[in-house]
Amino acid sequence: MPDIKAFWSVAPGLGELRPAQDDPTEEKTSGMVTVRALYSGVSRGTESLVFNGRVPESEYQRMRAPFQEGDFPFPVKYGYASVGEVVDGPEELLGRRVFCLYPHQSRYTVPVSAVTPLPDELPAERAVLAANMETAINGLWDASPGIGDRIAVIGLGVVGLLVGCLANQIPGTRVTVIDTNPGRETVAKTLGLDFGVALERDDHDVVFHTSGHPSGLETALAAAGTEGRIIEMSWYGDQPVPVPLGGQFHSRRLQLRSSQVGRIPPHRQPRWNYRQRLSLALSLLSDPRLDALISGESPFDAMPETMARILSDGRDTLCHRIVY
Repeated sequence: MPDIKAFWSVAPGLGELRPAQDDPTEEKTSGMVTVRALYSGVSRGTESLVFNGRVPESEYQRMRAPFQEGDFPFPVKYGYASVGEVVDGPEELLGRRVFCLYPHQSRYTVPVSAVTPLPDELPAERAVLAANMETAINGLWDASPGIGDRIAVIGLGVVGLLVGCLANQIPGTRVTVIDTNPGRETVAKTLGLDFGVALERDDHDVVFHTSGHPSGLETALAAAGTEGRIIEMSWYGDQPVPVPLGGQFHSRRLQLRSSQVGRIPPHRQPRWNYRQRLSLALSLLSDPRLDALISGESPFDAMPETMARILSDGRDTLCHRIVY
């Protein structure tokens, strides 16, 4: 049996690799599958809040990842973007590459229902973006943009870029993506998006805020035209967020709505479940241009040092890929 390790956040800004078991049930059944990890993705926004101990106590239970161990604030084994190869389980899955909402761990055993096989055309290296793509899909579902809509995305992390990429495929839309970091222009143009570092129009039908910074929400409110919809996709943890509801907010009758991937929008629930949404996300990752969202990679054994670096000063980090 190989040496199995998992990454744990143990104190603010501090992580370590700990020994792990691949089979928490101690006795495998026909309904279980064992996965050898190939890659995992660091979801910089949420994992930064976890790594730095900024999850509010009121959200300790709602923020739990599907196979999390430990409790907030610390120590905690957290993460949800693992791609691996099935090495034990039902014959039809043996050797298949799968996605699983599992923390950063080199090998693990989960119920068969917890893994989703990758489409044949999707490289395992790119599949680490699946959880981010699910978030982007949910944001579009919440916003319900239409043909010809003028759309703005404020904040170009991975989720913001994916939202812009999806919205840009709706016929007739004018999509503008905004980020104060001029370094985001290259990846935005790779995805065919119109990039800016400052707001130039205030006539948008739909505005997505994905920056994670309170100032970005102010920009999003300013970008919306009369009766416009602002979809707030940032999560701030325990950070207070002043919302400028004076000025044009009431005279333009703006709508401010939250979007969170943990719940499928009510109008979709009769026809969609989480597994179907994940399958859709994986299918939408077939576009090779999305490789531009992987800004770097490092070996799993170096993860304690890597996380401390990219989660404390990650201005140029998009999705960081961990290689096992």
